[in-house]
Formats: sequence, structure tokens, C-alpha cells
Amino acid sequence: MTDALAHRGPDDAGVFAEPGVALGHRRLAIIDLSPAGHQPMGNEDGSLQIVFNGEIYNYRELRPGLERAGHVFRSASDTEVILHLYEERGEGCLGELRGMFAFAIWDRRRRRLFAARDRVGKKPFVYAHGPGGDLAFSSELASLVEAPGYFREIDETALHHYLTYQYVPAPHTIWRGARKLPQAHALVWEGGTVRTWRYWDLHYTPKLHLGSPAAYRERFLEIFRESVRLRLVSEVPLGAFLSGGVDSSAVVAMMSLEGAAPVRTFSIGFPEADYDEVRYARMVAGRYGTEHQELVVRPRALDVLPRLVRRYGEPFGDSSAVPTWYVSELTRRSVTVALSGDGGDEAFGGYQRYLADRLIAGYLLLPRALREGLLRRAIEALPGPKRPRGFVGRLKRFVATADPERERQYVRYFCAFTNDGKAGLYTPEFASRMSGVDSVALVEELYRRADGASFLDRTLSVDMHSYLPDDILAKVDIAGMGNALETRAPFLDHRLLEFAAACPPGLKMRGTTGKYLLKKAMEPYLPRQVLRRRKMGFGMPVAEWFRGELGDMAGDLLLTPRALQRGYFRREELDRLLTEHRRLAADHGARLWVLLFLELWFREFVDGAAALDTGALEPKPTRTVQP
Repeated sequence: MTDALAHRGPDDAGVFAEPGVALGHRRLAIIDLSPAGHQPMGNEDGSLQIVFNGEIYNYRELRPGLERAGHVFRSASDTEVILHLYEERGEGCLGELRGMFAFAIWDRRRRRLFAARDRVGKKPFVYAHGPGGDLAFSSELASLVEAPGYFREIDETALHHYLTYQYVPAPHTIWRGARKLPQAHALVWEGGTVRTWRYWDLHYTPKLHLGSPAAYRERFLEIFRESVRLRLVSEVPLGAFLSGGVDSSAVVAMMSLEGAAPVRTFSIGFPEADYDEVRYARMVAGRYGTEHQELVVRPRALDVLPRLVRRYGEPFGDSSAVPTWYVSELTRRSVTVALSGDGGDEAFGGYQRYLADRLIAGYLLLPRALREGLLRRAIEALPGPKRPRGFVGRLKRFVATADPERERQYVRYFCAFTNDGKAGLYTPEFASRMSGVDSVALVEELYRRADGASFLDRTLSVDMHSYLPDDILAKVDIAGMGNALETRAPFLDHRLLEFAAACPPGLKMRGTTGKYLLKKAMEPYLPRQVLRRRKMGFGMPVAEWFRGELGDMAGDLLLTPRALQRGYFRREELDRLLTEHRRLAADHGARLWVLLFLELWFREFVDGAAALDTGALEPKPTRTVQP
């Protein structure tokens, strides 16, 4: 199991074992590089043993109080702070930890295991609780399936959900016997039974009342700057991802103001203008004199896909995993820790789908005859978009996702396959097995649980509990740790998130401007072009690529007897998706990517054969830019 995690921790390895229990660890050394930081780590008398993945940013503040209480430290690591804090506070220790973490503590006297995952789900935790009461857990599924007695059986419900969301939503995994511990959850195993519970949540009511907008900006900058400062603690080289968007640019600005100069920044670009942001990244790099490196990815083939399939261990259809992998690979050549802008959109309302929801709500107020009889038909009759991010592509997507039920409309806007799309794709046998499973119901339940008074706040809550941990953070963790790179996200500090949740919705989205408060606060620190540019997102031009070499590869894989004999998808529908996409009759790029990744996953983990050697998605040489 630890061998399967060697990429996450190349600096050290350790095992603690005694009858009935074994804990293993692979270490990426960031704080306390000495042998004293070795894990598994015990307390003074050895009655407790811990394995821990992550960083506790306030460990220096917690340590003096523990020493005054009589705890003896043998290292300078944050790991030992967790251990002694648990001795002192028990399960209540979680409320005092500020950071990202997944850890497990074995209590030898009570024969009890206590484990927890951080508030937003930065660090992963998967586990399997066997029928005999045994528990196995790990950071990745590829490690978990090495546990003795583990049985691989596909969870078809998870597969069904994957085709909608492009990821397998927690607590599901693609394997029936394995589960993800959700964000902000703790777990106790004792006497063969497992108990889990949520120990923290984000609330959108009541709201702050600070008076003037300037007061909100000042409070934001105070909390944000502290969050960045805490994440600069490291005994190894540190840098930042710089996409050219507002969020990563804001992080770089604060890093520079905190004296982390010259900041080392890293960007990925594409030849396609609709996806290339490097010119904006250069503006920020120039303003703060960073040591800036860029990598432009050109599509020749897809060597990276099999690597991603092996690392994720389950289907993952977000194509931005490719540039995320490359920027992590590039960054790791120079540093071991990188700060990112993840979380800014979910905290302050930055995604275009938040704006689309408002616009669609207005569109649905039009008379039905005008809306359906004229506008929709006229837009649907337009030729297929050559550019998915162009005006026609956005217009077609707009009318296709309009739905009077706003919660279901929200899923339609970003999903790969709608319920109707899956019904047409499935074989009759698979459709019958999934007939009572509605993937959209997962989001509807999250909306029911959300406590925001406005639809925007409830939608932010939904994303915080689903898309952020299960897609964005999973993607960044796999890409970063797959390259032995630790990523830290200042926007995901729980105190900053609590502040954002308590801000009025009008400070998050004002008119058609998303992240209004964040942009106003950063006006003194970032170029106007960066603050006022259209949001691009960290995407990949898959639509264009599927009309070339990638489309040929998809056809060669998806239409083979091996793929079709799995019994999930109809050949006619697969052929239609490929043909319409190649002929520009429709944009099926996201759907084809989801299906291609799934088929490669089957070949890697189910068929017992290695994924195809698909060539190379070859990057151009790295360029170091002197701003």
C-alpha cells in the first residue's frame, strides 16, 4: 500500500505494525526536515501513533499551550502538535486546527482509531470497511485496493453519477466496497464498527453588517493577507501557480507584499487564443518582478492521459486535469510547495454559471410562445460552433440548459450528460438497472440543506459541498502529489470562507460582475486588464482536439468490441457523438472526454491490461520570462 503512494512521499517511508494493526506512511518533507519528523510518529509513551498528510498552519501558536500543559516534544513538526492536541482535547482537537489534513491516530490502549479530513477536503481520505469489521484506509484508491482481501466490484451507480458530473461524487467511489470520507468529517473505528460525523460546516446566515463597502474590503484584505502569510511557512523552496486570472494573481500579489520576493511563478498556455492566458500572467509577473516560467502545450498525441488514469484510480472527466498536471510538473522542477488561487470562485461567486443562472431566470420570464417558438428554434438552427467559447457556442448552451426548476437547470449548465442524454446513450440493460437513480437528486438534496436566503448563496453552498472537493481539489491534489508537489490554497482558509459566506450576496455578484468584493479589494494591487477581463477558466481545447488526432483515438477506443462488450453504451449513440462533433454539427467535446477517460480507466484497472500507449501530448520547452 505504501509503495503505491511513493509518488506522494519520495523523501521517507515508515511502518508501525503490531497484532491487529498496521500504519504506513510516505513522506514529502516540508517542515522539520530532520529524522525527528519521521512517521508513523508516537507520543512520549508510545500509546498513540499517528499518520498524517497535510499542513497545520497554526501549529506554532498551538505548541506553547501544549508545552505548558506538560507535553514533551521531540520534533519541530506540525505532526507532533496534532498528536499532543488529541491527547489534550480528544476529538475536540479538530476545532483548533487551521490547515489542510487527513490523519489517523491509533490509540493502543483503547484499540481505537480516530481519523479526520480537513474542513474543505483539500486532502483525500478513502476507506473500506469489510464485512468482518476490518478497516483499510489510504490517500488514494490505487493504494487502498492493495489492502489484503480487497475485492474490486464496480459501483454502477457511481459510474452513472460520473457521466453527469464528470467526477464520482463523495461518498461514492468507483468501487462498491470503498468510500470517500467527505470533507469536514471525522471517523472512529472501534470494535469492528465505524462511526462518521460532520464536525464543521459553512453557514450563509446570519450576515455581517459592516456598513460601508470599504469596511468589507478592509476586513477581506486583513484576513486574506494573513491567510497567505500563514501558507508561506516552509523549509523548502516555494512558488505559486499564476494563471493570469484574478484569484491566482491576487495570491501572487499578497505573497510579494508579504516579502516572499522574488516570488517564483509558473503558467501553462495553449496555442488556441480562447484558452491562453499567459499574456495576463506576464502582466502580474512584471508588476511584481517574479521569476516567471511558462509552458505552452501543443496537441500532438496523448501520452499524459494514461498517466492521469493511473494516478486518479477512478474515472475523472474534467479535462483541465491535463494543464493542471503540466503546471504541477513544471513547478516541481523548481520548488516543492506552490500556492494556488483555488476557492476564489466558490467563495466569492466567480463562475460564469452563477451569471448564467440569473440570465436564464430572466429569459424564462419571456412569453413561452416567443421563448420556445421563436428564439429557441432560431438559436438551435444556427450552425454548430467552431469555437465552444465563442458567441454562438455560449448562446446554444444558454438555451439548451434553460429549465424552470433552477436547481436542475444548474446541473444542466455544467454537466456532461443530462438524464435524457444518458437514456439515449445506455444499452437497454444498463438503462433498466439505472432507471430509479436520478443523479440530479444529489444536487437537489444539497440545495435543500443549504441555509442561504438567496439562490446565489445556496448555489455557493452546493459547490462548496460537491464541485470544489470532488472535482477541483481532487484534481489539484492528484496533479500536485503525483509530482511530489504540495499545493496550498489561501482562499480555502476556513476563516476566510466564513467571512465570505457571511458577506451579502450583492458583494459577491453585482449586476453582471462576479467576485465584486474581491475585485474591488484588489484594485490597488492588480492591473486593470486582469481585473476587468472576461473569465476564461483553466480549461483545455478538447473540442478542437477531438476534431483531429484525439478524435481518431477516441473512435479507435470507444467503438471496439472490447469497449462495447462491457454492455454500458450503444454503438449507434457513440458513433453519432463522434460524427456530429467532427462535422461541427454539435460540440460534444466534454462528453467525448468523459467517455474516453472512462474507457482508458477500464483498460487500466478492470481489464488487467495497461492503457494504450497513446503517443505524447508534447509541450514546448519551458521558457523563463524576464518581465
